Amino acid sequence: MASLGGGGDVHGGGGGGGSSGGVVVCPWPLVNCSSSGTALDLTSTSSMQHKHTRVSYFYERDIGNFYYGQGHPMKPHRIRMTHNLLLHYGLYSSMECFRPQCLPAEDMVEGGPGYAGFHTEDYIDFLRKVTPGAEATMATQMEAYNVGEDCPVFNDLFRYCQLYAGGSVGGAVRLNHGLADVAINWSGGMHHAKKKEASGFCYVNDIVLSILELLKVHQRVLYVDIDIHHGDGVEEAFYTTDRVMTVSFHKFGDFFPGSGSQDQVGFGPGVNYALNVPLKEGIDDASYLRLFKTIMKKVFDKYQPGAVVACCGADSVAGDRLGCFNLSFKGHGECVAYLASFNVPFLVLGGGGYTIRNVSRCWAYESSVLVGKPLDGALPVNDYYEYFAPDYMLHLPLHEPNVTAAPASGPSGAATSGGAAAAAGGGGSTGIWDSARDHGDDTAAASAAPHRYVNKNTRADLEALQSLLLERLDKIPAAPSVPFQERVPLAGPPDVDADEEADDWDDAIGDAALFGRRAREADDGVGNNVIR
Repeated sequence: MASLGGGGDVHGGGGGGGSSGGVVVCPWPLVNCSSSGTALDLTSTSSMQHKHTRVSYFYERDIGNFYYGQGHPMKPHRIRMTHNLLLHYGLYSSMECFRPQCLPAEDMVEGGPGYAGFHTEDYIDFLRKVTPGAEATMATQMEAYNVGEDCPVFNDLFRYCQLYAGGSVGGAVRLNHGLADVAINWSGGMHHAKKKEASGFCYVNDIVLSILELLKVHQRVLYVDIDIHHGDGVEEAFYTTDRVMTVSFHKFGDFFPGSGSQDQVGFGPGVNYALNVPLKEGIDDASYLRLFKTIMKKVFDKYQPGAVVACCGADSVAGDRLGCFNLSFKGHGECVAYLASFNVPFLVLGGGGYTIRNVSRCWAYESSVLVGKPLDGALPVNDYYEYFAPDYMLHLPLHEPNVTAAPASGPSGAATSGGAAAAAGGGGSTGIWDSARDHGDDTAAASAAPHRYVNKNTRADLEALQSLLLERLDKIPAAPSVPFQERVPLAGPPDVDADEEADDWDDAIGDAALFGRRAREADDGVGNNVIR
């Protein structure tokens, strides 16, 4: 299988020998210019001076209605809660707000008309057709595509995929056209989805689709993952190319998805362009940020990306239902702020996060960081205010460390010692939803301060890991070059029925009283629905 070009050949190099068949084919020539046709400046990405930031924010009012099922930890309702905090904090006035278009099925498929597809046609066709209750007639297909317990079938599943993917690709389009410096889609970040199967609550990999869109303009795209789980689906997609560097900071060892050791480095032209930072449970702000900033500074200096995509899963913050790190919202947000400080077009996506009262606070805080507007520590009264009892505060303290370690996770919630998966370099877990590690449902408020895990990451271990990764970065050439070629057309506005697009948008962003004027929809010129 051909890969995204390494070095000077954008179509050649590196068969699929290092992957499991999920590597992206790049069907278009590289564009080494901006949307205006001028050469891209790739020499100033290490500048730490902030500039005026234009932020595009994508939100679909129906996203919170999708329901994975009773007891399932993934709750799209967290996006609605996040959005409600943004409204009541007044952050919407510092952003351009958009309703995402449903991404067409053909634009998800590799080789489709959009030239930026990733998934196989049969897999997308399955997602379009499968409905609840189809287990008997589609059991074989469901097993083949890994749809079941972790990734259940629910009502309007494919529309859900279209909406979150549409927001992410829509953000990439605005960045490509120079219409925004930062684009935010908290409903995106489905980093586990594979080319032809679902995985870890993820069905369509909106991150891969967005990166492919950005590659139409940018020579190099950097992907950074601070979700607690390894960003395996994105890494696998770009494992054989130097045009995308993937950097993942994650829990490793008897933990889903069982991949992401420091020895997974890429294949062929992609060697050393997959950077994994495996961590143990209990890591805190100071340790995480010291490692994160040192490594990312070197990555920016060496790789000089034209655009950055981040998966900001909030399951890495303290108190998460499925997590075991000790990061605060401020520590997690400092990673986002650090990436933004390089002043490179920046696509910010959600990801995991299963204690929804904390997810919404974390992402609201990070939205404020990106727009440069400090938030009051006391939460404003909002539609979901009681979720945040008894403290009603934006930031939370941490309790003293737990005396017991986090349980090892295995298939279907069983404890495991790792077994064959660990021997192969990964953890023993085959499912992200692990009842042994699940700290309980999150439908109501609980203790104000989350418990702290014992930090098993010693300074000596982290320094050794840091040295290893910095040495690996020294091996890559500075800013790998690719030749100028004819431009491929960028994604533009789709054909839209004007009457269909004239809907009243008072409810899409919030009550009209929050704006002081009537909210209406218009097209921004590149296919997104902007709220005026």
